[in-house]
Amino acid sequence: MNVYGLVHREPAPERYGRLRVQSADLSPARWLTQRAPGHGDFGTVAGVAAPGYAAYARVLHPASLREQPVRWSTVASAHGRRVEPGTDWHELIGMDREYHNASDYGLPGVWDEHPAEGPTPPAVAQALIPVLARHTQTPEHCWYGLWHGYGRYDFNRTPSFETPGRDEVLLAGTLAEAVSPVSMDEFAELPDLWWPQDRAWCLGGDVDLVSTYVGGSDALIAELLAAPELETHRVGPRDGVG
Repeated sequence: MNVYGLVHREPAPERYGRLRVQSADLSPARWLTQRAPGHGDFGTVAGVAAPGYAAYARVLHPASLREQPVRWSTVASAHGRRVEPGTDWHELIGMDREYHNASDYGLPGVWDEHPAEGPTPPAVAQALIPVLARHTQTPEHCWYGLWHGYGRYDFNRTPSFETPGRDEVLLAGTLAEAVSPVSMDEFAELPDLWWPQDRAWCLGGDVDLVSTYVGGSDALIAELLAAPELETHRVGPRDGVG
């Protein structure tokens, strides 16, 4: 007997923030579903973003101290370690992979909250948007993928497209509207996938990750690596994710 009852989920909206939910034509996402074996496999950088780009970057979600962002490099220094492009958070802080289940964590005066696990955090997204806008001809025409398993809305009757390990609802809007879901709910997840109509780049996140991945031109990745508001590392398309 189920003593907890069913979890209530609201009907799927027509708009997610200001992003329009696409309930008919999913063709703008078809290119993400057509992957050759070994190109964009599950658990790889190109599997989270998209294969075929000249370069890729890993953008780290910051930890925090008293609700203020803390870089991984600051945490690493305090723990006597270094951040490498493929470093996992749990390795950095000397915990096992199931670190979220630990009752005690943090380092006084350095960090007291793990990096946000899931799609791109709003503050990171705000720092990414102006950089991404400089590297597309279509910032006013972008597409998004939202994992249909996030808990608030029932997207079971909304058409979705498949990416490695996930089913995504297709959304449409401008690049600036990527962060609009938090205007309706401060705890709303941003879309996992972002790409402009010209496919100049593709950004990917995931419910299980503490990093966002971007594929694009060498110039875009170089600018992301140099952006002072972001903590970013160059990675390869077949590298593992974390």
